Amino acid sequence: MEMLQNASFEQLLQIMDDLREKCPWDRKQTLQSLRQLTIEEMYELADAITDNDFKGIKEELGDLLLHIVFYAKIGAEQQQFTIQDVITGICNKLIHRHPHIYGDVKVENEEQVKQNWEKLKLKEGKTSVLGGVPVSLPALVKAMRLQEKAKQVGFEWDNTEQVRLKVEEEMGELDEAIQAGHQQEIEDEFGDLLFSLVNYARFLKVDVENALERTNKKFIRRFQQMETLAGNKGRELSGMTLAEMDELWNDIKQTEK
Repeated sequence: MEMLQNASFEQLLQIMDDLREKCPWDRKQTLQSLRQLTIEEMYELADAITDNDFKGIKEELGDLLLHIVFYAKIGAEQQQFTIQDVITGICNKLIHRHPHIYGDVKVENEEQVKQNWEKLKLKEGKTSVLGGVPVSLPALVKAMRLQEKAKQVGFEWDNTEQVRLKVEEEMGELDEAIQAGHQQEIEDEFGDLLFSLVNYARFLKVDVENALERTNKKFIRRFQQMETLAGNKGRELSGMTLAEMDELWNDIKQTEK
């Protein structure tokens, strides 16, 4: 099995060499031109994971692996790093950050592993436990990661009920801002409410990004079914009243139960 794995990886590296040399499109690519394509591939992988589509996950992982090999090829051409440097680097990092596996550190649970991970990162030169959260992450995911990072140094609520009360508190502050009619304050308080809801999701062990995306997909599915049902009656949604559309929506919900 190991020999087959090595042969497959070597074949991928050889294909990358061939494409870089012989294909006009592949020869033209740069780190910068690949960046957006890699982001798209990540979102396609996320979609497949949300749908629990293992065939899609396998395919998207292959696409991402190709991108990693592509970046390493360009890095080697510019005499910056090779694919072997990339692999050796992550191996060394994993060994260093898992002293409970490769050293004599003892841990009792997952949380202690995470705490040790953050402590090691600070020893490596990081100036803040929040420093590892990418600036360009989508805001919802970033909120979740910031909270998870802060948790590792003890900046965390004690229980779910406290977080639920915080959500209610933020909702009250948003209501006050709405009554005052100050748009900037409304936006600030709405942001605080969203942040507290992300916190609540963490305590409920809900992947907030995945949960919202599942709801997005559900809305798309039901709305398109509404369009189909209206079309079957020779009508368009734009010519229907809200009550008529709501009736179609409720019919669709009932069929999904």
